[in-house]
Amino acid sequence: MGEGQGRQLASKWAKTEVLLSHSQIAPHIPPTRIFSPASLRTMLQSHGMVVIKPVCGAGGHGVIKVSKEGGGYSHTYFSSTRRFSSFDGLYQSLNTLRKGRKYLIQKGIRLATISGRPIDYRVKHVKQPDGRWLITAIVGRLARKGLFVTNLCRGGTSLTGSQGIRQSVSARAVSGKKREMRMLTKLATQMLENRFPGIGQLGFDYGIDKSGKLWIFEVNTRPQ
Repeated sequence: MGEGQGRQLASKWAKTEVLLSHSQIAPHIPPTRIFSPASLRTMLQSHGMVVIKPVCGAGGHGVIKVSKEGGGYSHTYFSSTRRFSSFDGLYQSLNTLRKGRKYLIQKGIRLATISGRPIDYRVKHVKQPDGRWLITAIVGRLARKGLFVTNLCRGGTSLTGSQGIRQSVSARAVSGKKREMRMLTKLATQMLENRFPGIGQLGFDYGIDKSGKLWIFEVNTRPQ
């Protein structure tokens, strides 16, 4: 693992730790662990479905959905699913896909959908020249039919945040969910800026699950 990767790993964990330390933000962060056989086994036992993703990765590349079903297991990478009768078979196959990269395991969230296609949201928060932070966009990203990753580079469709919430949850939910996203974004930015002075641009990845709960999947930092 190169030095850059190590730094990014540290910051991904450091960012999560900062956010977990706030009682209002922590409930919105899915349980996350470093990938290992023991943590994969435990997480599948607890959650039934998890998502594993590279510590350094973008565009949905390397993101794999893993499920425990009855006595067996399965993993889905883009649109192809493989089934396994044993945990060892599953783990070996994931290891091959992982190619030695550092991975995280996150509790799988069953996202609200539009016509069966999952949707999530990107909120952009940018520091202005006068030092104030401004939310410049709330965008919905709808997965391409047959995929569970919503990335636009994988054929996902872009909607406004309001359209996405209206069509996947309800028209009634729009203003409340957007208000909650703004509140969590501002709170999290305050905490992250205290911990990492010098950040100037943040991209928050949010999801709303089938019961209407808001989750923060990731915060992408870009220095000013």
